[in-house]
Parts: sequence; structure tokens; C-alpha cells
Amino acid sequence: MKIIKALLLIFFIACSYSSQAQGIVGKWKTIDDETGEAKSVVEIYKKDGLYYGQIVKLFRSKNEDPDPICDKCPESDERYNQKIIGMEIIRGLSKSDNEYTGGTVLKPDEGKIYKCKIWVEDNKLMIRGYWGIFYRTQEWLKHE
Repeated sequence: MKIIKALLLIFFIACSYSSQAQGIVGKWKTIDDETGEAKSVVEIYKKDGLYYGQIVKLFRSKNEDPDPICDKCPESDERYNQKIIGMEIIRGLSKSDNEYTGGTVLKPDEGKIYKCKIWVEDNKLMIRGYWGIFYRTQEWLKHE
């Protein structure tokens, strides 16, 4: 009986540690927080000690352009009028404890750039964009 209790304790500690230690690197399916629909797949990667994310796939209806340009991006931004697939929308995040902060996220369909922070919660990527004191949070799902 003591062996079973010890094994269960080890199992729960390992599960707890692995869910907390899960990083943000990988592919994530973006979910629109207003409609609940999948919008894209973003691949998050580490470069020069910081974290970035680029769109690798868009979920579009048959009557929509499968690879549109970012015509709503600010004209002063180098992403203006560039293809959205392959576009870097997350830039310059650094890891601080269990969060990734100090960077920005671009919402191509609005053309707005927000300060952001990201963290993992219950195997979901939580991404929060800030515009002044206002913010909005989305949940992204791990994409295989």
C-alpha cells in the first residue's frame, strides 16, 4: 500500500511539473474569442533569446482569398501590404518566470499592434493584448 501511495504521489508531482513547465514554442491554433472559430495556426519560436510567432496557416472560407495581404497594417510598418501567411505577428517576448512579456502582437485583420504577454494555462496558450489600460485575452490550442 505504501508503494502505491508513493507511486501516485510521484505521478501527480510529475504531471503538475510538466504542465507548469510547458513552454510556448510550437504550433498553436488561434481561436477568435468572439466567434469561437479557428482563425490560423501560429508557430512560436525562439531567436536570439527572444520569442517570436509567425502565421503558418489560415483557415478561410472558399470565397475568401487563401493568402491575403495585410492592407490594414500601419503603412509605417514593414508588414504593410505583405502576405499574411509567413508574417511574423509576435515579436520580442522574453521569458519572466512563467510568463513571456515585453513584446508585441499584430492583429492583421485589424492592422493594430498591441503590447502583449503570453502564458500557458491548462495546456492552452493564453495571449493577452494591451492597448493602454484595456486588454483582451484569447486562448490558443496546441496544434499537431
